[in-house]
Amino acid sequence: MEYFSKDIARLVTELSRLPGVGQKSAQRLAFHIINAPAEQAEALSEAIRRAKSNIHYCKTCCTLTDEEECPICRSAERDHQLIMVVENPRDMSAYERTGKYRGVYHVLHGAISPMLGIGPDDIRLKELMQRLSGEVREVIIATNSSLEGETTATYLTKLIKPLGIELSRIASGVPVGGDIENIDEVTLLRALDGRVRL
Repeated sequence: MEYFSKDIARLVTELSRLPGVGQKSAQRLAFHIINAPAEQAEALSEAIRRAKSNIHYCKTCCTLTDEEECPICRSAERDHQLIMVVENPRDMSAYERTGKYRGVYHVLHGAISPMLGIGPDDIRLKELMQRLSGEVREVIIATNSSLEGETTATYLTKLIKPLGIELSRIASGVPVGGDIENIDEVTLLRALDGRVRL
């Protein structure tokens, strides 16, 4: 039996397709939108419409932007000879929130995953290799420590090492506040290998 009218049910269905939004959250969002002032609902609708039609890849780093180049690539204050390679724009955003990294980025929009049929040609590797023909001092590989992220990091290492560009991988290991007894062996080995001198 249907609980809601067709329009409400459709709104709930569409909202529940968003990542991380289950049925209950979708219902809560739907009722919030319905009860919001008309201007708010229209502003949300217009923002979605404009984002969908205006946002594209930055011509340099491949992140999402509504201009030809993203603000980071346009910035003269950033070190353009230092490139951090990340899997997606959310990873880039996480590093930006630290406020410490002053280089630029390259967004792959995925990771190599033979099991899912995602190969090197399915992510933004070609664009990265074109960038590396310019003046680049160092590439930091900041892919996730998942199987796919590690596969991508290994592949990138094989491509970039012969170019003579300094190459590094972000450290991973024991999280802040983590109890060593509860951490898996692979993570502990990573922490040991990535140790720093005091």
